[in-house]
Amino acid sequence: MTGYLGIDVGSVSTNIVFMNEDNHVLESIYLRTQGQPVKTLQLGLKKLAESLPASTVIKGVGTTGSARHLSAVMVGADVVKNEITAHAVAALQQVPGVQTVLEIGGQDSKIIILRKGVVADFAMNTVCAAGTGSFLDQQAGRLNIPIEEFGALALKARTPVRIAGRCAVFAESDMIHKQQMGFELPDILAGLCEALVRNYLNNVGKGKEILEPVVFQGGVAANIGMRKAFEKELGLKINIPRYYNVMGALGAALLAKEAAAKGNATRFKGFRVADMNFSTGSFECSGCPNMCEVIEISEEGTVIARWGDRCGRWSNALAREQVQIS
Repeated sequence: MTGYLGIDVGSVSTNIVFMNEDNHVLESIYLRTQGQPVKTLQLGLKKLAESLPASTVIKGVGTTGSARHLSAVMVGADVVKNEITAHAVAALQQVPGVQTVLEIGGQDSKIIILRKGVVADFAMNTVCAAGTGSFLDQQAGRLNIPIEEFGALALKARTPVRIAGRCAVFAESDMIHKQQMGFELPDILAGLCEALVRNYLNNVGKGKEILEPVVFQGGVAANIGMRKAFEKELGLKINIPRYYNVMGALGAALLAKEAAAKGNATRFKGFRVADMNFSTGSFECSGCPNMCEVIEISEEGTVIARWGDRCGRWSNALAREQVQIS
């Protein structure tokens, strides 16, 4: 069996997808990053290796997410793409003709506008926590509700209350106030979903032309309360793709396949990466007033990559050393 790997390492989750030659996802892994991207990625690769036949051939690897460069260096990726590109490619594959992608992850949210299969516009919100998965997790924990039951409870609302959702701090304090006033929990949860949708559309979606088909993806898409709130606010049908929570990884796998079609051999190091010793560190360069923080990663004690230097003093020097060695 041959196929392609897509890896999406973010601040909240690490996702890995194995896709075959027919673009069918045969294996998908979703793990909490928990502040340890290196160890979590290695754990994911180990789980994937155990689930695939020993004779499986990986023809290409793509990485995306906030730690895409780190994961690319670790595994030997053939393609490194930003989240906008990866999510757009996956959405087009899952819902042909999609024109709007609503994506809400653990720490950020984004909107992607596509026209005729091409990204025409996008926006990201990485500043405000309101509406992100981590905020919903926090509120579910505060209310002693399993996050898996959050959406179902919200659907039981008879009269959703108005929650101030422009800021995570205000939203939480307003929820507490509504509880103290005696409102029913389902009404509060539904009101929160509607508030977060308004926040999303007034910030990330501000000025964007939202046209059907509309796709809602990212971990928060599992919350059916949020889906209903989007449909109510937009007056449009919201599509949840099958692999809504690993769409970044799926997009990376599709991009890896596209790169492999050009005839280049993969740089994938193999699943042995799961058992290798990696370490990361940083130092401040004093070569100029920029005082860049240079990040480096070592494999079995040998530095294999550096980035963060604006002038390329450290990263380019390492690249030259590697060329001379090879």
